[in-house]
Amino acid sequence: MLTDDQDEYSFATLAVRAGQQRTSEGEQSEPIFPTSSFVFENAAQAAARFAGEEKGNIYSRFTNPTVRTFEQRLAALEGGECCVATSSGMAAILATCLSLLKAGDHIVSSENIFGTTRVLFNKYLARFGVETTFVPLIHLEAWQNALRPNTRLLFLETPSNPLNEVADIAQLSSLAQAHHCLLVVDNCFCTPALQRPLELGADIIIHSATKYLDGQGRCVGGAVVGDGQQVGEEVFGFLRTAGPTMSPFNAWVFLKGLETLQVRMEAMSQRAQALAEWLEAKPEVSKVYYAGLPSHPQHALAARQQAGFGGLVAFELEGGKAAAWTLIDSVKFISITANLGDAKTTITHPATTTHGRLTVEERAAAGISDGLVRISVGLESLEDIKRDLQRGFDGISKR
Repeated sequence: MLTDDQDEYSFATLAVRAGQQRTSEGEQSEPIFPTSSFVFENAAQAAARFAGEEKGNIYSRFTNPTVRTFEQRLAALEGGECCVATSSGMAAILATCLSLLKAGDHIVSSENIFGTTRVLFNKYLARFGVETTFVPLIHLEAWQNALRPNTRLLFLETPSNPLNEVADIAQLSSLAQAHHCLLVVDNCFCTPALQRPLELGADIIIHSATKYLDGQGRCVGGAVVGDGQQVGEEVFGFLRTAGPTMSPFNAWVFLKGLETLQVRMEAMSQRAQALAEWLEAKPEVSKVYYAGLPSHPQHALAARQQAGFGGLVAFELEGGKAAAWTLIDSVKFISITANLGDAKTTITHPATTTHGRLTVEERAAAGISDGLVRISVGLESLEDIKRDLQRGFDGISKR
């Protein structure tokens, strides 16, 4: 167990040990507390807990020991003061926005974000008077020009999904601070194993724990990491009231995922790098989007800002949608699914799946073409992954 001396330990140790409070049973693995409520010693203690005068469990909508262990461990890995776990990654974004914004406020967001996040901003937050302006992720001047007196939040994913564009977090942090805005970074695709946005000046980190934090495609969950005021009070207060809560079982699964996070991210990054180099040499591929390639426009920035380049690889096929679908339909063991971060390699066609709810114009602005294919590289043999994809390239050649 690690408590007040966490700063003395490395990432790998924190990923295995941080946050655990061993019970009187002396368990080695963290227990699951599948209970809706908790019992008080007397009426006075119940009153003190509800009034916030005494720390302790009340009700699993907002206080649960298993969820708390996950929150403390992820906060330790990100270098944040606190973490609030949510029922999904989208719930983490919603909780952040509804707890920190009000009608009349303005968001500046990168164009290259998850399609559903864009729908949340454009359709649902807009109904409550929160307007969003979308800008190219890597153009600092566009961020500057989009700012308004009522801008309260800058939102981005870096690296972006699926094009692997990389934003300069430190530069955007300086811009946000100069205009009294919060910088919110979705760190889903690097995780704290490869990137620590708070150290680069970000105010809040968003996670879809469903992806790499779990690492085996088992559960859905999300998290918000930041300081004690914005996250510990505001986001937690929203969760306590509205209830987009992570279940104890899911929190326990994510705890097991965090234990192997660093070794998985390193292994996936190595495989993705080799696969990207292989794809770049394929005649059917016009472009590969992977920040580990020297040909990537932000390669130097990514090498400086990240400890690795991650497991996502996207590439453009000359034959458009027909070629993309032919390749996808030809694979035998690679999973055709829109999820990512799994130990099993997955493949998808973003234009008709993850970004399918966007308009044609919105997809074009985000760089999502009909010939784009995204692969989340897993832990299988690299040679087997290449051989499976080669079936698809052979199928394209036969068309």
